[in-house]
Amino acid sequence: MAASSSAEQTQLHDMEEEEEGMEEREMESDEENRMRGENSDEEEDDSSDDEKENEAEIQRLEEQLSINAFDYNCHVDLIKLLKQEGELLRLRKARQKMSELFPLTEEIWLEWLKDEIRLTEEEPNREKVYELFEKAVADYICPDIWLEFAQYSIGGMGLPGGMEKVRSIFERAVMAVGLHMTKGQAVWEAYREFENVILSTVQPPPGRVPSCEEQGSLNVQLERIHTLFRRQLAVPLMDMEATFAEYEEWSEQEVAETVMIQYRKALQQLAKCKPLEEALILAEPPKMAEYQAFLDFELKEGDPARIQIIYERALAENCLVPDMWTKYTTYLDRQLKFKDLVLSSHERAVRNCPWTMGLWKSYLLALERYDADHATVSDVFEKALIAGFIQATDYVEIWQAFLDYLRRRVDFSKESSKELEELRGSFARSLEYMKQDVEERFGESGDASCIIMQIWARIEALHCKNIQKARELWDSILTKGNAKYANMWLEYYNLERSYGDNAHCRKALHRAVQCTSDYPEHVCEVLLTFERVEGSLEDWDVAVLKTETRLNRVNEQRAKAAVKEANHARQEEDRGDQRQKNKADKKGQKKGQKGPGAVLKRKATQDDHHNDWNNDSAPKRRRGTKDGATEENMETETGRNPPPGYKPGNKRAQQGSAAQSQNDEKPELRNDDCSVFISNLAYTLEEPEAKLRAQFESCGPIAQVRPIFATKGTFKGYGYVQFESTVAVAEALKLDRREVEGRPMFVSPCVDKKENPDFKIFKYNTTMERQKLFISGLPFSCTKEQLEEICKSHGTVKDLRLVTYRSGKPKGLAYVEFADDTQASQAVLKMDGMEIGENKICVAISNPPRRNMMDKPGFERTDLMPRQVFGGRGRGRTQLSLIPRSLHRQSEPVSKVKNGTVEAAGESSAAGETKPLSNSDFARMLLSK
Repeated sequence: MAASSSAEQTQLHDMEEEEEGMEEREMESDEENRMRGENSDEEEDDSSDDEKENEAEIQRLEEQLSINAFDYNCHVDLIKLLKQEGELLRLRKARQKMSELFPLTEEIWLEWLKDEIRLTEEEPNREKVYELFEKAVADYICPDIWLEFAQYSIGGMGLPGGMEKVRSIFERAVMAVGLHMTKGQAVWEAYREFENVILSTVQPPPGRVPSCEEQGSLNVQLERIHTLFRRQLAVPLMDMEATFAEYEEWSEQEVAETVMIQYRKALQQLAKCKPLEEALILAEPPKMAEYQAFLDFELKEGDPARIQIIYERALAENCLVPDMWTKYTTYLDRQLKFKDLVLSSHERAVRNCPWTMGLWKSYLLALERYDADHATVSDVFEKALIAGFIQATDYVEIWQAFLDYLRRRVDFSKESSKELEELRGSFARSLEYMKQDVEERFGESGDASCIIMQIWARIEALHCKNIQKARELWDSILTKGNAKYANMWLEYYNLERSYGDNAHCRKALHRAVQCTSDYPEHVCEVLLTFERVEGSLEDWDVAVLKTETRLNRVNEQRAKAAVKEANHARQEEDRGDQRQKNKADKKGQKKGQKGPGAVLKRKATQDDHHNDWNNDSAPKRRRGTKDGATEENMETETGRNPPPGYKPGNKRAQQGSAAQSQNDEKPELRNDDCSVFISNLAYTLEEPEAKLRAQFESCGPIAQVRPIFATKGTFKGYGYVQFESTVAVAEALKLDRREVEGRPMFVSPCVDKKENPDFKIFKYNTTMERQKLFISGLPFSCTKEQLEEICKSHGTVKDLRLVTYRSGKPKGLAYVEFADDTQASQAVLKMDGMEIGENKICVAISNPPRRNMMDKPGFERTDLMPRQVFGGRGRGRTQLSLIPRSLHRQSEPVSKVKNGTVEAAGESSAAGETKPLSNSDFARMLLSK
């Protein structure tokens, strides 16, 4: 009983625990279901919020595109959102709108094609997908799209003509991308796989002898596959050895010798191209350098098909690079010349880079070259006008290209024709377009010299014999701010000389003399020449009187301007001196605050300097430079020992101190008669002593080389070279102006100016250098090689120098010397205003100002011409002075020349001044106290 009772109690206890567990599990289940419901509600709410946000963003993007349809990124974002939301119909419309404006990338096309394939499973809709594929392969040469196209076409193989359509697409695919070294193999293999499937359908079952018809079909299919293998093995592709092994196994026969020859050639070509292909694979986008190297290689090889595929591959990855499109279309225009290929490439170019005017211009020329109908050319031009060019001059050039096309269509033998009326109407429309659309957008017309109107006037005069219309146009040109430019008047005069009469020529020249402000001497000379040839005595007298009156007035204005400029320069100099004085006063106040224990210091004057070669005095040496460079005041070091406790901070400082002390210990070696003074070297010159020794060792035995260093150890850009004999000095002087690390080195005799105050060695070049150009506004990144390449197209470059600071940094200036002054003048006309990088350069004939006279306080510049303001497109910038000598105003008398500076008569720099105290004077003052 006890045992049974115990068992019952245990059983009851277990049942109670089980019931409690069930209740707990039911409670947990209820709680879990409740939580799941809450989470589900929350997820539904979150999903609803996301949908609302996405819909709002979609509407915003659609509104933005309605305002600016050319926002590429906005199109991409809208397509992504619509695909995410599953809005297939709206997604299709968004993709269609984008494809009408821009070429689509390979990824966008593949997504679109796959979506359309799923939506159009029914047979009647296959043609729409085919049309979409045709658009896709026209944008870029993409192997994956071609492979997808061919595979999709296999699905329609059972339709009427389906087999021929598949083969046609495969043939187009291997022609388009079969030369692609890394991806072309997939297309070839897919083509062969398709033909192998066809082969399996025409083969008879094992054991049955095929009929004659079946055997014929079988032989044809086998030959197709053989041909595909042979064609593929003749193309250098990656892993082509495996293809050759597959062919050997498949053919079950020995490979023909002709196939082996083609295969070996392809292997040799692959060996040459493989490093370039591997470099492309390893490179990071955009891979421009690698593609350019590949293109250079293929251009040397000269295979047009291979050159084309490399261009296409480069453009697929760099579709927004206008220069690449320009190179590609230029190659097609000049080399391949296949109409469909050329025109389609031009169209793709302007769709990818619509903002590039040069691509539209080339497209118009290509259309005309291949006899496109007039409506097509006009339509392309209208699209170019709304493409959104980045500068006003682009619109001028595209209008010029279109007007040139229209002019070539006109038959001028007829007095009136539809084409002539269209040409005149287009000229008028272009002027209105420049006035309204271009000026409103850019604030300038872009055609300051009125080139379009000049062309129109010449056409009217030459072809239409309508000189009156040409004169009306030129009146309009000259009233648009061009009347002050001599070259504009001379253009008009030349037109009248060719197609007008003497009366209008004389009238034009008289107006030119009165109005021209940049080169009045030039038009005066032309007028006098005209009257010598054509005019009467009365006409000659009138012309002489008018030209003299005009030139006198011009010289008076120039004299006033020169005085004003000199006064301004003097004021600037005074302000600079005042700033230096204030700075020195502040420095003196700071030193005075250091306490009574501070060491008394003062700035050394000219008479206090120690000579670097002896301990008497150091001469001030001034050097005038060629090319209009500023003169430099070269002053030697004092030669004193460093202060106690001074430790040079770098190697250059130690070299400077060592050289200084070494030369101080050997004063007996210093001999001015055997020495030359070297200046204008770069401050950054490494190891100047070794560099100078290397430059002058060919002149003769060198006793010592002494570069001058500052107290901090930095090179000061000048020094001395002493030879063992005076004979070497003459040879050393021949090295004057030799370029040393980008700067001309100045070499001159070593002369003490105190002992020889009248010695003048530095000559300032104040005459015009007609064969040399001065270029300013260069980008700092421009190299000597780049500038030389630009200048070579305009003449023979004898010398070229980029001007730099003493620190080695570029100034954006350059001097270019041509073989003669004719080439230099032509280069000015063609290069002035040219854009290099993002900079517009200014080019003029080198005409150094007389800086030694200008810098003298109180000097009035009355006989010098100020810098001119030049006319449109930089014409006439040769700076040739045509003022008769009798009209030059004489400058004030000059009485004294000292160290390259000029002092006016009656003026002395030392008059009334107290001689500055020397170091010894200060020492006596301190000791006396």
